[in-house]
Amino acid sequence: MLSSSKNAAEAIVNLRELADYTKPGVTRKALAKDEHSSFSLLCLTAGTSLPEHTVPRPVSVTVIEGHGTLTLKEREITLQPGVFVYMPANTPHALCALENLAFLHT
Repeated sequence: MLSSSKNAAEAIVNLRELADYTKPGVTRKALAKDEHSSFSLLCLTAGTSLPEHTVPRPVSVTVIEGHGTLTLKEREITLQPGVFVYMPANTPHALCALENLAFLHT
């Protein structure tokens, strides 16, 4: 993790340089976290799926590279670089990486 404290230090990173697909499945790299926010880079290798689940807090996804699909309340959203998705707390969602996929998860 790049920073973790009440007075978090600045975090400056190149997300594409941090993308890691060396292990199959999901790789999570914590970037910064404090009592109000959490920022991670998630990297999924091609063919990886995350089954439908919910999170007890609001979540956003900003795609950095790759392609995939996000199923959000039974609606299929194409994930590609530049796409931003905001999900309120407890929103059912699932994800599939069609190719190596990296996104900022907050």
